[in-house]
Amino acid sequence: MENMTLVYILSAVVIVLALGFAAYLASWVKKQKNDNKEIERIAGLIRDGANTFMRKEYTVLAVFAAVMAVFIYLFLPRPVWSAGAVPGSNLAMALCYIAGTVFSAVAGKVGIYVASLANARCAEAAQEGVKPAFLIGFRGGAVMGLIVVAACLLGVMGVMIVVGDASMLLAFSFGASSLALFAKAGGGIFTKTADVSADLAGKVELGIPEDDPRNPAVIADNVGDNVGDVAGMGADLFDSNVATMAAALVMATALGGKNPSMVFVYSALGLLSSIVGIYLGKIGPKGTPTGALNKSTYVSTVVFLALTAAATLIWGFEWRYWGAAAVGLLVGVVIGLTTNYFTDDNHAIVRKVAHASATGPAFTILSGVSYGFISALPAMVGIALSALIAHNLGGMFGISMAAVGMLSIVGTIISNDAYGPIVDNARGLAEMGSLGEETIRVTDELDSAGNTVKAVTKGFAIGAAGLTVISLLGAFMQEANHAIAEINLGLAAGEAPIAILTGFNLVDPTVFFGILVGAAIPAVFSAMLILGVDKNAQRMIAEIHRQFREIKGLAEGEPGVQPEYNKCIDIATTGALKELIPAGLMAIISTLLVGFIGGVQAVGGFLLGNIVTGLLLALFMSNAGGIWDNAKKYVEAGNEGGKGSDTHKAAVIGDTVGDPFKDTAGPSINTQITVVSLAASMLAQVFVHFHLF
Repeated sequence: MENMTLVYILSAVVIVLALGFAAYLASWVKKQKNDNKEIERIAGLIRDGANTFMRKEYTVLAVFAAVMAVFIYLFLPRPVWSAGAVPGSNLAMALCYIAGTVFSAVAGKVGIYVASLANARCAEAAQEGVKPAFLIGFRGGAVMGLIVVAACLLGVMGVMIVVGDASMLLAFSFGASSLALFAKAGGGIFTKTADVSADLAGKVELGIPEDDPRNPAVIADNVGDNVGDVAGMGADLFDSNVATMAAALVMATALGGKNPSMVFVYSALGLLSSIVGIYLGKIGPKGTPTGALNKSTYVSTVVFLALTAAATLIWGFEWRYWGAAAVGLLVGVVIGLTTNYFTDDNHAIVRKVAHASATGPAFTILSGVSYGFISALPAMVGIALSALIAHNLGGMFGISMAAVGMLSIVGTIISNDAYGPIVDNARGLAEMGSLGEETIRVTDELDSAGNTVKAVTKGFAIGAAGLTVISLLGAFMQEANHAIAEINLGLAAGEAPIAILTGFNLVDPTVFFGILVGAAIPAVFSAMLILGVDKNAQRMIAEIHRQFREIKGLAEGEPGVQPEYNKCIDIATTGALKELIPAGLMAIISTLLVGFIGGVQAVGGFLLGNIVTGLLLALFMSNAGGIWDNAKKYVEAGNEGGKGSDTHKAAVIGDTVGDPFKDTAGPSINTQITVVSLAASMLAQVFVHFHLF
């Protein structure tokens, strides 16, 4: 490795700069007007509910992480009792795993803290107009974006400096991914339980507004925005970024030369580019919230391409790898734009689904499902083309650099994504705090931009996950070949050596067995999460009915009569914690079973099947959910009959179907495929030694 000291210094400087800028933005948000006592009271309920859920969730996950750390120490990289095992390596891998879980947990906790600062202030600022409210929402999200990416770079750099073994990054990444999987799944079940219940019992059955304080589920709904869309999303994108860097560094170390330096330099410059894009993320004189959010993304993209081109020239990196990173980033932007076309209510698709709702909810569902499936094609083609071009430029390492490129501006992506739930909370606070119709209209405009951009960032994140897991497949092959080479060295004279992996033969029954099993896992995983929302929401709707039936004056909105908000928060919390572990364990245990049955060839097929169907389902569900959500908002803006019409009720039903699609199962799938890919890479040596067929 050349010039690594200088590279680490550059990375450290950018990390300090990002954390300093994040501290300034957090301080700026905190200083904004926060005088409305009722708004602050409601925001306090949301904050307390989110913190209670996070505390209970992290307690459960701490137990899981401790069990996994013991398992890793005993078995990885090889059983601690076996000949040639180095207990220090096993301990280092277990500690790297724990460090990954801690960093991921901190990313989620930071998001909750910032969102709880920004939501009430954004609601109050909306009384003065779109611009001041937008700036609070965006800067609140930007704090999280900067800290998550800085923590990622710091964690990866720390592992490389302390341990000095790139393969240990797989354990660090597995820690981040496993916690993110459960955090995203648990937060997603919580938030959509509350959202579906509030919409069906409130809007459809009782005909009351979205965030009416009479509805017992509205506080739980706003808590859900924080634990699902903020904390879960922060852990999710932290995990994606770490996995991307881990896969790239494993292959870069094997290639040697300046390649490890390049991975760090590009990642550091991506964070620097995000700082520039975030700083310029403001609404111009004739601008809109969507335009400002997109501007920050485009600025970050251009700055990254320019800075990395200069770094490639100065450091003498290979231009083909810069080309691969550029292709990944540009394809990410294109995926975002196509997602925007399908999910933005300024375009035809959302309006067609809204129009179909006039004929009844069946047509809302049919049209949304159809356009959701169609929307997956451009992104799938984009991922395939970027992988193909990047591979031709630089082999499997080229694909990993394309993933680094696509996630290079993840600081901006997280900022845009975290903006969404902050302004969604602000919208709820504006209605519950009786700030007036004009303020609600302003927050609706901000929320609509958040929904559109959130759909775009989800497409971006899923695309990046696709490239990441393809590069992790390369890391898996490399780890397996390392074990095979060790076995071949120990063979006696005349014994046939094991063939080195160069690919996977699709007509090999062992590989095909893995493909079929792997292809089914994302569907089963999604079903388990959606069923979790289904069962939990039914319990919450029954509780809402009970409160309206038993609390006198609640339905009429009599002064001083308050619903029992905590009952709904408790239902969402208990159900989410009960459902989050089984789905994640199912994916991990399936990987183990396939490996012990068919060995590394079967696992290679398993990963191929998992990647393909996982990406398809993730894109379909995220986009279909975005279409239904914005179709509902388009109707609520006064189109196709407006609020309270039969069209509106049909659109709300579509939105309730789309909620667990886009905010529970869809974004959790990309974490699931990352987790199984990392588990396979870590266990590659075990699968080489122990398998039935």
